[in-house]
Amino acid sequence: MANMDVQSLTEEIKKQSQFVDMILAESSKVIVGQKTLLERLLMALLCDGHVLLEGLPGLAKTLTIKTLADVIHADFQRIQFTPDLLPADLVGTMIFNQKTGEFTPKKGPIFTHLVLADEINRAPAKVQSALLEAMGEHQVTIGETTYPMQDPFIVLATQNPIEQEGTYPLPEAQLDRFLFKVKVGYPTQVEEKTILNRMSAVEPPKATKVCHPATILEGRKVCADIYMDEKLKDYILALVFATRFPEKAGMPELRQQIQVGASPRATIALAKASRANAFIHHRGFVSPEDVKSVAYDVLRHRILVTFEAEADGIDSEHIVKKILEHVEVP
Repeated sequence: MANMDVQSLTEEIKKQSQFVDMILAESSKVIVGQKTLLERLLMALLCDGHVLLEGLPGLAKTLTIKTLADVIHADFQRIQFTPDLLPADLVGTMIFNQKTGEFTPKKGPIFTHLVLADEINRAPAKVQSALLEAMGEHQVTIGETTYPMQDPFIVLATQNPIEQEGTYPLPEAQLDRFLFKVKVGYPTQVEEKTILNRMSAVEPPKATKVCHPATILEGRKVCADIYMDEKLKDYILALVFATRFPEKAGMPELRQQIQVGASPRATIALAKASRANAFIHHRGFVSPEDVKSVAYDVLRHRILVTFEAEADGIDSEHIVKKILEHVEVP
């Protein structure tokens, strides 16, 4: 693509992506810090993807998602996953109407724009598989009828990293459905003082809407047009293939540490997320830094490490770091 084309595209992206700054600014009236989390949630909306959040309780995960829903004027539902949850509690069921003598569908809470699946790993496999259909196919079957989901529709699932008793670990096939796995950390001391002052007020701050879900859908179309050079596509492929065949990438020591590498879905996710990262930073082209900035969130849940690596304290993030350091940047 000629430089002039990239320049004109960047000018167009600057106009089309103005709502991003508005969303972040309005959300920051309620949320202190957590800029990376907010950006990842926005990018997931632009990529039509789902997000797995891992963090300790009390880190404003639910508040962040609820605030984002308020700001973009989207429907929001929070579902607390528990061991006794049934698929019907999630997707809905057929109810018998005594007056008409017929069964009518009663849709569940999953029929919304933003779904917060709180502590997803506490629900049994049947519930997780019902969620998987909605995530993967953007549809839900109740009785003999299939219903499409609203657009945009994204699942934001949380899991507690320290409490594993009585949980059902997510299968690899379902983990792979998530565009990002984002780790949420503690705020800094300065941020926490701001939180203390802000939440001690008689009326905690509330966010107001600055755009509509339709704005997100328009942004999604523009985001797909962002220019990505062929060398960057090859770079993404090199990163993913290094997780599968590290010895071919010149890292034979990783062969004993990786049990399963990233799937082709990871390649697509890296490309989409890199474009979305360029979009929220108002650029009409993807740079290597865009790929690097999303690589951890895209790959950390798609690489399975061996038992030996776990015993040595090596996790998937360590492997992603090694690959990013080793694979040549175009």
